[in-house]
Amino acid sequence: MKPASGKAKGRKLQQWVVDYLHECFPSLEEGDIKSTAMGQNGEDIQLSPAARKKIPYSIECKSRDSIAIYGWLTQAKTNCPKGSEPILVVKQNHSKPLVVIDAEAFFSLVAE
Repeated sequence: MKPASGKAKGRKLQQWVVDYLHECFPSLEEGDIKSTAMGQNGEDIQLSPAARKKIPYSIECKSRDSIAIYGWLTQAKTNCPKGSEPILVVKQNHSKPLVVIDAEAFFSLVAE
């Protein structure tokens, strides 16, 4: 795959996440949830302070053929601001996107 095609797949997944979050949180303004440019350091999905209150997660997106979950989750943890929970959104070709979250964090959410 050409680098441009890979970046386009990544952009498409990031935009899907942004659009889906806007559907889930219609009270947030258009600029509260944004996709970052490809190759930029930090979180893949930027959240305004208002959005961070409703979505206390740091979102890393990867759209690949092969999946290296633990390395990517480590990257999400590295980019995660204090007070947020890192999550990873992954997508394999011809499959639905998945969200990866630390098991303890997930079970804490379920317990609430």
